[in-house]
Amino acid sequence: MKKKTMSIGGATYDLFVRVPHTIVETHDKKKSFTLPLGEKVRVEDITETCGGGACNTSVGLARLGQDAYFEGVFASDQWGEKLMKNMQTEGVRTEYAMVVENEVSSFSIILSASSGERVILYEQGTNTHLHEVNFDKDVLPEMDWIYLNHIHEETCDIQDDIVQMLAHREKAHLTWNPGGCQISKGITSPHNASLLKETDILLVNKEEAFAFTGKQSIDDALRVLIEAGVRVACITDGSNGTIATDGTNRYHCPILKGIEVLDTTGAGDAFGTGLTWAFLEGMTLSESLRAGTINAASVVAHLGAQAGLLTNTEMCAKLKQISLIVEVTSFE
Repeated sequence: MKKKTMSIGGATYDLFVRVPHTIVETHDKKKSFTLPLGEKVRVEDITETCGGGACNTSVGLARLGQDAYFEGVFASDQWGEKLMKNMQTEGVRTEYAMVVENEVSSFSIILSASSGERVILYEQGTNTHLHEVNFDKDVLPEMDWIYLNHIHEETCDIQDDIVQMLAHREKAHLTWNPGGCQISKGITSPHNASLLKETDILLVNKEEAFAFTGKQSIDDALRVLIEAGVRVACITDGSNGTIATDGTNRYHCPILKGIEVLDTTGAGDAFGTGLTWAFLEGMTLSESLRAGTINAASVVAHLGAQAGLLTNTEMCAKLKQISLIVEVTSFE
């Protein structure tokens, strides 16, 4: 049966520019693109796609068979029109999206090399305009699951509304993927501390986890997050896979081997989408981690954040076909 989900956050129109690998250089073990001033660099391909955290997760959940809603802000420009049309074509409910005049929708230019390296040049645009005054909080109690994606620092006031609703919830659950402004303030800031107590699934990568918790090991970071009230904490660690805990057990899910990585944009959103879908379907944490990992592997094999997102039928088939063993140990 379809469950109602609400993805809250940004939508961005992405222009992918495939650049030659020859402009990738390594200095002091750090890779960078080198673009000599005054020269012309011939690109290999240009692709327009839709992205942004809430756009990606709402499309992902819709493909996985959920009744997916989006709440965010577009401008009434060509990028906003394309973003809206894309979500509606994918079956996402957009009646809670706000369209503003005389503004620019969020837009990014993604320089991407054939080996997977990328640099994102972005304009926040209307993603900064989601505020308490235009945030429709009354619809939240109707949802089975809320997915709070990265939000701009100027929109953090909506966290209070989400906390108030979840504190008196009858059914709504929360997946939270905190963004830069939340990460930098840490888990003890009042906004974050309140929201962590209401979070069912927290998703961060290793670097974000260390900055958010002030710890320098994955297990210590997981422990602090559980103590803060999170039900399930997940930390992704690139090629090392994902480490998660529910406070009782520690779970390690490896990445899928043999995947040709074309582009990593949207991998985290795909992982969180697959994980959340599996929880909605009543799966165990081990199986949910497998679903998230499989969805992310499909996305990185395609260009853009949404092309590889799996459908419900595809996901169910891959969960049966793919051997991906999650290691479970006691979390002490």
